[in-house]
Amino acid sequence: MLALKKPLVPIMALALLGIFAAGPAAAQGTLVVSSPQDPGSWDPIDTFLVNWASVATNIYDGLTYRGPDGKLGPGLATKWDVLDNGTRVRFYLRKGVVFQDGEPFNAAAVKFTFDRLLGPEGAKGPQFSNYNAIESVKVIDDFTVDFKLKKPDPVLLVKLGGYGAMIVPPRYIQEKGEDWFNTHPVGTGPFKFVSYEPKIGIKLEAFDKFWGGRPKLDKLEYRFITEPATAVAELQAGRVDLVIPPTIPIGMISTINSSPNLKVVSVPGLTVLALRFNTAHGITQDLRVRKAIIMAVDRDAIIKTILGGQAIPIASFQGPLSFGFDPSMKPVPYDPKQAKALLAEAGVKPGAQIQIDIRNNDETFLEVNQAIASYLKQVGINATIKPYETNYMLNDIIPNGKTGEMFQQAWGGWTLDFDNTAYLMYHSGEKWNPYEKDPKLDALLESQRSITDVAKREQILQEIARYSADHAYEMLLYNLNSIYAINTRVKNFVAPPDSRLRLTDVSVE
Repeated sequence: MLALKKPLVPIMALALLGIFAAGPAAAQGTLVVSSPQDPGSWDPIDTFLVNWASVATNIYDGLTYRGPDGKLGPGLATKWDVLDNGTRVRFYLRKGVVFQDGEPFNAAAVKFTFDRLLGPEGAKGPQFSNYNAIESVKVIDDFTVDFKLKKPDPVLLVKLGGYGAMIVPPRYIQEKGEDWFNTHPVGTGPFKFVSYEPKIGIKLEAFDKFWGGRPKLDKLEYRFITEPATAVAELQAGRVDLVIPPTIPIGMISTINSSPNLKVVSVPGLTVLALRFNTAHGITQDLRVRKAIIMAVDRDAIIKTILGGQAIPIASFQGPLSFGFDPSMKPVPYDPKQAKALLAEAGVKPGAQIQIDIRNNDETFLEVNQAIASYLKQVGINATIKPYETNYMLNDIIPNGKTGEMFQQAWGGWTLDFDNTAYLMYHSGEKWNPYEKDPKLDALLESQRSITDVAKREQILQEIARYSADHAYEMLLYNLNSIYAINTRVKNFVAPPDSRLRLTDVSVE
């Protein structure tokens, strides 16, 4: 089994950061966070990325809010009534709130946000299908709005607390334009935008007029450090205070914990990882080949060794925190003998070639795939691992169906509901499903979206999980813990399972 061999070389790693050679992170009231990815746009309707939410949860608010404990509560709406058999929801808005540019928050801002999300601008982004149960938003008065739904949406209240539903300022966007807003975000959250350098970082500062009270921090700085060893070296040197998932390689955990002023915080996470199959081209068109590849890999051994027990195996593309999780489903067992038999039955000759496409910013996942390639070689398949720059892979390679035979899919399931994963991964025409078009699966996915009977809806979600497993759309790997590394001078930090950081109450010594 492969082991992490890359040593920590702080001096070399720090040399890579000459462009960001700032003073120490220990400046009073400043928190410096290392994030592995620049999302490329700060507009809520342009993204699905966890690393966007790690930053933007501090800039924006939704009508609802879900904290690290997973409980849903008020956000910019103080309360709501579900009316007309679930086809209308009335929201009562928080008064006295202003956007960070001084523009007042009111019902008109809510209507503008959702008209934009559900209009031509929102249709360009990946969030549209999450909110398309909303038919219209009607202003009742300055602080009351009605959401009219085409049909009930049992996950709507959770979805209104994240990503595309973040409330945006009408006047600011109308005056400055969409392109400006992409790189100069304004919301109602606890920190306001200061500056953004693409691929380098984004700087925020405390918003004195935040409706929830001024945050304890004066400044909040995110640095986009894609190389894990560099991020950890910066943490060790005191130039970074917090390193967020999925940066920390498992092999570095003991090194971090051995430092007297550093610690690793690991909590059960939402992120599930898989290698999705290209079912349109190559040998993976054949279901027998896909099943053989799954059987050929000992995922339990990978979890115990490479991942150091920081993950659990999965039988569907979700973890136990997800509504729709079926504990009776069991992962496909490791069975190389049966894998060889299926490959022979499918006519696959020893030495067959496949390509595995992965993101280039996750050292641990690269090592996992090196182990997978070793297992596949034992059953006669030669796998080549091809890393891509993350944004390029997510925005070009996968959506346009240009992958190899297998490609990385990682998903956070931020709504704590399998619908958010399953619909976007399996429904025909969705960005993350470039190859499959299955009318039966589409019907199942659509049917559960308007069912308010909890037990019935859960049953359908579990049926979707079994159906996708039977068709072997992906090699399901594991549900990974959310692993943070932090300087002990940071106080009151609560590690969220989904990396959506809300740093209002955090302070530094």
